[in-house]
Amino acid sequence: MRKITGSLFQSLDGVIQAPGGPEEDQTGFTHGGWTFPYFDASLGGSMGRLFEGEYELLLGRRTYEIFAAYWPHNGDQPIGATFNTVRKHVVTSSDRALGWANSRRLAGDPVAAVTRLKESEGPDLLIQGSSRLYPALLPAGLVDRIVLITFPVMLGRGKRWYPDDPSAARAWRLVEQAHAPTGVHFAAFERDGAIRTGSFAMKPPSEDELALRRRQAAGDW
Repeated sequence: MRKITGSLFQSLDGVIQAPGGPEEDQTGFTHGGWTFPYFDASLGGSMGRLFEGEYELLLGRRTYEIFAAYWPHNGDQPIGATFNTVRKHVVTSSDRALGWANSRRLAGDPVAAVTRLKESEGPDLLIQGSSRLYPALLPAGLVDRIVLITFPVMLGRGKRWYPDDPSAARAWRLVEQAHAPTGVHFAAFERDGAIRTGSFAMKPPSEDELALRRRQAAGDW
C-alpha cells in the first residue's frame, strides 16, 4: 500500500495560502509571498530529503492549476524538473482539461478515490498545498506523514489546512526536525495511534471545581 505524505509551508496560525508570491493565490488574501524573507539554506538537507526518491503528486484542483501555470515554464529548477515529470493525481469535481503532462483526474468522492489510489500499486504520494484535501483525508486516516515547515509569522486570515472535525483526532510522533537561524522550523511527524490523555491533578477536586464542571457541562460558563 502506498503511503501519503502531506507537506505544508505554514504560518504560526496555520495559514498555508500563497507562500511563494503575491500573485500565487489572491482570493481574499493580501500577504502572498510571506515565506520569502525567512528562507535559509540551512534547511536544504531536510527539504531535499522530502523531495528525493520516487513519488507521485496528489493535489487538489486549485493547487494543481497554480502549479500547472508555473512549473512547465520553470523546468530548469530541480524541483520543477521533477514535478513536470512525475505523475500528478488531481482530486477534482471539475471537468476542466488537465493539460500538464502526466496528470490524471480523481473524480467522485475524494475519500473513496484517494483510498483506491492508496491501495493501488505505485510510488508513495506527496501532497503539496491543497488545503481542501486535508479536511477530507485526515479524518479518514489516509495521511501517514505530515511535514510542517513553520515560519515565524502570524497572518491572521487565509486558507488553513487542519479540519475542525473530532474524527481527525489522533496522536503524531516526531521523526525529524531542523531549525534555521531565521526562525523557520522543519518537523516531520508520523501517525502514532489514538489520543492519550491524563491529568496533573494531585488531589480530589474541590467543591468549586465540581461546581465549575457542572456549569461547563450545562454550557453555562
